[in-house]
Amino acid sequence: MAVKSKKFDDLMRRRVRESIAVKELLLGDCGLQRALAGAARAAARALGRGGKVLIFGNGGSAADAQHLAAELVGRYRRERAALPALALGTNGSALTAISNDYDFSRVFARQVEALAGERDVVIGISTSGNSANVVRGLKAARKRGAVTVGFTGKTGGALSKLSDYCIRVPSDDTARVQEAHILIGHILCEFVEEAVAGERRGAR
Repeated sequence: MAVKSKKFDDLMRRRVRESIAVKELLLGDCGLQRALAGAARAAARALGRGGKVLIFGNGGSAADAQHLAAELVGRYRRERAALPALALGTNGSALTAISNDYDFSRVFARQVEALAGERDVVIGISTSGNSANVVRGLKAARKRGAVTVGFTGKTGGALSKLSDYCIRVPSDDTARVQEAHILIGHILCEFVEEAVAGERRGAR
């Protein structure tokens, strides 16, 4: 038991240190900070003028999309009006119908075509930046005139060319990238929450 306990302790310390190291890199990455600030301002503008935020990804990134949409629709750190945000991986009927009638690579694009417009912000999450359905989703968003945001890993992949703001976590370890994505998403939500609340106070 002592040996197993030490193995677990070593594993935990290694992974926590890796996660901390990636998050420390975020503080020195000016490009990432500019992209995040731009995305947050775009989302705040969109929501302030009656637009919405659409978010999507696969697997753990789908869970992150749901998490961030919930923060906006519900609340993050303060009481305020509900903000319109949708995670596009939650409608099982739409996902299976689109996959069956068309192709799985179109599951997000088809929904974006139906829901996105020029006043909206569309966020695609892919640690590689190359997930086919996320790539097609952002392509559809660009055609619809929406602001596009990519949450990716180190290289940005195909999403880097499709995103008005590509937020590239400086790591190629999927788990570490996903951990950073939720931190970045929380920062975006907090900025949006404060900005929208401030606009509504000023309007009174």
